[in-house]
Order: sequence, then structure tokens, then C-alpha cells
Amino acid sequence: MASSVRLFRDQKYHELKEQCIQQRQLFEDTEFPASDESLFYQSAPPRKVEWKRPKDLCEDPHLFVNGISSHDLHQGTLGNCWFVAACSCLALRKSLWQQVIPDFNEQEWDPKNPEKYAGIFRFRFWCFGEWTEVVVDDLLPTMDGKLIYCHSNVKNEFWSALLEKAYAKLAGSYEALDGGSAADAIVDFTGAVAESIDLVHGKYSEIISEQMKLFEDLLKVHKRGGLISCYITASSGSAREMETEMGLVIGHAYSVTAIRKLRLGERLVFSFKAEKLFMIRLRNPWGKREWNGPWSDNSEEWKKVSNSECKSLGLTVENDGEFWMTFEDWCKNFTDVDICRIVNTSYFSIHKTWEKKMMHGAWTENSEPLLNRCGGCFDNKETFLQNPQYIFDVKKTEDKVLVSLQQEDRRKYKKEGKGESIPIGFEILKVEDNRSYRLHKLTVQERVATSPYINTRTVFLKRILKQGRYVLIPTTYHPGIITKFILRLFTDVPSKLRELKADKPKMTCWSLLCGYPRRVTQIKIHSAEGLQKKDSSGGADPYVLIKCENQSIRSSVQHGTTSAIFDTQVIFYRKNIDSPVIIQVWNSNILCDRFLGQAVLAASPRDPRERQTLQLRGRGGREAAEVPGHITIRVFSSDDLVEL
Repeated sequence: MASSVRLFRDQKYHELKEQCIQQRQLFEDTEFPASDESLFYQSAPPRKVEWKRPKDLCEDPHLFVNGISSHDLHQGTLGNCWFVAACSCLALRKSLWQQVIPDFNEQEWDPKNPEKYAGIFRFRFWCFGEWTEVVVDDLLPTMDGKLIYCHSNVKNEFWSALLEKAYAKLAGSYEALDGGSAADAIVDFTGAVAESIDLVHGKYSEIISEQMKLFEDLLKVHKRGGLISCYITASSGSAREMETEMGLVIGHAYSVTAIRKLRLGERLVFSFKAEKLFMIRLRNPWGKREWNGPWSDNSEEWKKVSNSECKSLGLTVENDGEFWMTFEDWCKNFTDVDICRIVNTSYFSIHKTWEKKMMHGAWTENSEPLLNRCGGCFDNKETFLQNPQYIFDVKKTEDKVLVSLQQEDRRKYKKEGKGESIPIGFEILKVEDNRSYRLHKLTVQERVATSPYINTRTVFLKRILKQGRYVLIPTTYHPGIITKFILRLFTDVPSKLRELKADKPKMTCWSLLCGYPRRVTQIKIHSAEGLQKKDSSGGADPYVLIKCENQSIRSSVQHGTTSAIFDTQVIFYRKNIDSPVIIQVWNSNILCDRFLGQAVLAASPRDPRERQTLQLRGRGGREAAEVPGHITIRVFSSDDLVEL
């Protein structure tokens, strides 16, 4: 991975460290100095903050004491419980935290060789599609000789405080971390795909079937290395960080540290059927204050569970901020969950693997409509298509598609008062099977999916799409807003995701010799009905073939029917406008396909654009003999190549 890592502020860890060792001095980071400007962008410190090195705070400092654990962390005075919750999740996965804290053994204090310590550390974050290495010194903000922000429950352990400093440097200041999303931090730690679910809106506490589906989904995500956090949204009448009757803190991020199916009574000799409970374990980043309802640490319910089962669940009765609750109670008490999937793209895995495509893009403004790329959401009918457009193919009959749209991290703009995320989202349209130029008008295309529009950094959507070609249009909610984004698409088989940049076929030297298109024609074949029967069983296996000049597009076969729904779309850029468009219907056979009939169209701009039903005819021109069956189609033609 080292070759693909970007250096933040172009600081080279090994060079800086070697320089400090040679000069026998500890590193001081001029890019993120030990001063108030690194702490705050608008607030003033309540009291004087002293920056101290770990050796000034304890006798035997270490990066880790007895390894890394989700119990290592305590929040401090900064309102970044979301960051601490994300760190708790990270600590559960060795393969993930070792990516964030590279060569941790080399970075660790070495009491036997103190001269090799240079007060410099490095951490890696997944920033906007690429791993970025951030270098920091070990000067940490303190008051009264104690760390004021994130710290460990062990006085001489410093990984969490140093990681927080590197993350603050990336954001511009510590204060820029005040208020945020655990999902965003987890994405920055891992490159995961984030999905946010509103438990109230989805009625997960009421609809048991949805609750069970969510439990199985979360269990699968957790087993496959994903990270999960949850919180209770503060309502207009309740204050943030107020405690509910059940001991949960409002507006506060909790990390999910385990998900289990717990069987009760399975060890009883005469019990044939064990009661099954769906359980979830959470951790409060404060390291104290826990759920006090059923299955809380000291509750009666645990008496039903054997000591060995309690041990395997890791049950402790200390006020350490970690607790179990039933999944049903969790759905009733929490309002939102952030799921961060580590999407598996390895070909050597026993689990499902995904094909991934990632595109960097931007919403940009231009007074020329064909060049404008910030047209706003679908509601802005006149400008919606003036956005970046990405085309992809679904090759299978059906394929599950995961889409993640992420805008750039805006925390660095907090000093300018522009740190809030912009409402973003995207549309997915099923388009013509042979489209290769930008959309200019919505006619026959089908709107198949709309993401939520929300002012979060990432918007996520899961959909099952049918075979065909699709255009994905990422947008800001309002037109005229300029910012960057990354788009990630995961499919079962390669999707060939690419941006549509050209508005029409390119004029080349060959165009002078071979001709240049003069007309664009769109056709949608809705259905074919009353077709000739294939055999005594009364069925047929029809498909349509649409021909125009030297191009032909074939639909998929509809099996066992003489009345087939196709919904096939095509587009042609026509050089010879006198050459007709021919729509043929064929019956698919193992040895030889059989011609069932055709319709011949002039496809002129003057022709009606409404849906029309045409009688099938035999081979020949428009006057050929009628044959059984008819097709229902819609046709659009224009001599303006950028109209459709």
C-alpha cells in the first residue's frame, strides 16, 4: 500500500524522524503548531492550555499497553463522542487499525533505546478515495497536567490521543471535530461504504419482520468485519446529552461491539427447545453510564444464563460503559444506526466478492447549458440533466447494486463558516441499450431509483436492477452549488462504469467521407402481442431486433408467451434519414430462430410521439402482407442532435 499513499502537507515521516535523531531533538510540527490556532477556529480557550509530551505526563509512556481495546478510550471535553465511538469500533478489528497506525511496533517507545525516540508519529486515513499519511508531533493539549481531549483509561497509553491529534490536523483544528458522524470517521479509518438507517422512519420497533431482517443484516456486516454505531436523535424539546430514564444518553454516539443470538436453557437435559434471544452489545465512549433496562449488567435476566455462557459473551458487571440489550429494546430506544460495510473485492475470499468502480467528479458551474454541471435535483426540470452523468451496464438478468456518493469533507472550511455538508443525492435511470452520449431530455427513459437527499457526507443506496443500461446522475439538492464528490459502484459482475462527456457524435475527418449524423431517433418497444404460436403448447419465445442503417440491437428473449412485455429502448444517430428503421420480432429456437413479423418506420420528427400500436407485416416494405401480432412502441425523432 505504501506506493499509493499521499503525504499530507508533503511531510515525509522517515526523513523528519531521521533528521530529529541526528540533531538529537524532538520533533515540533510547524504545520500543526502547539498553539491555540490548532485548538480553535472561533472559540477562545476557557483557561490556558499547556501542550505537553507524554514523557512529561507519566514515567513510562507507550503507544499501547496490553494491546489495543475498545475499552482504551475516554472522550474528554470535546464534543466528539462520534470520533471516540468510531475508534472503539476500529479497535475491534486488528487488520483495520493496523492500516490506520502503520508499523506500530516501529512507532512504539523503546525504553532500551531512548535515543531513537524523536517525538514523531504517523497515521493513515482514507481521504476522498486515497490513503493519506498524516504526521504529528507528540505535544498534546493538557490542563492541570491531564489530557483534556481523547485519552486512555490507562495513564501511560497514548495511541488514542495521538490518533485524535492527527485527525484534528486533517480537519484543521480540534474544534472542527466538535459534532460529527461516527460513520464519517469509520469511512476515514477504513474506506468502508457507509449507510445510515432511520429506525423510527423504518418502523423497526413495530414491524417484527423488518426488525429480524435488520438483525440478520447487521449480524452479517459485523461477522464480515464491518463497523456499526448508533445514537438517539435529540428532539426539539430535549437537550443533547440528557439521559433517558433507561440510562441512555441523547444525541450521543454508541459503538456496537458485538451482535449475538443467545440461547437460553440449551444445556438443560430435558429441554428440547431452547429460547433464542437476539442480543446486541454497545459501548458508551464516556466509559461509564449504561443502559439500566432488561439485560443490563446487574439485571435478573442474566440468572437464566450459565456462567460459561456469560464468560463467552464477555459479560462484566462494572460501570465500564459497555452493556448488552435485546435487539427489540435496541430498536425501541435508538433512533438511528450507521452501518459501515467493508465491501469485499478480493477474488480469493470465501464470501461474496464485489466488482468495484470509483469515479472522482465535481459539480461545476457554466453559463452555457451544455457545459453546466450543477443543475440540482430531479425537481429542477429545466436543469436536472445539467449534472455529471455516469453510465453502467447490468449484465445479469438481475443484479444487486450498491452505490455510495460521497462529497468532500467540509470540516476544513469551518474557519470560513462553510463547514456544513451540502444536501446531495442521485437518480438512476434505465436508458437505451446502446446509449453512449449524454441525456438532454427525458422521454422513454425509466426512473428506477432515487437516493435520499440529505446533508450528510455520504449517501448510500442498495437496489436490485434488471439487465440493461443505466445512467446514474449525482446531484446537489439545489442548483448552482459547486463542490467535489466521489462515486463508488459495486456490482456482482463488471459494470463498465464511465462518465458520459460527449453530447453527440464527434465530427472527424472521416465524417467528411462517410457522412455525419443528421437525425437522432429514440424508440421504446413496450410489448408484442397476438404473435404466432410456436407449437401445440401455444407458447413462443419472442425477442425483438431493431435495425437502423448498419446497426442492430437485440432485446432479451421472453420465454413461453405470445404476448411479451419488452420495455426495450434504443437510440440511433442517423446519417441517411431516408433509410427506415425496421423492428422485427423473432422466435428463439435452439437450431434456427424463426421470423414472426416486422414493422417499418420512417421515424421522422413530424411523426406522433405518443404510444402507438402497429400491425406486424411480412418481409418487404410498409405494404407487405399482414401477419399475426402487433407491437406497441413510442418513437421520438429530432434533427437537433442534442435535443434527446
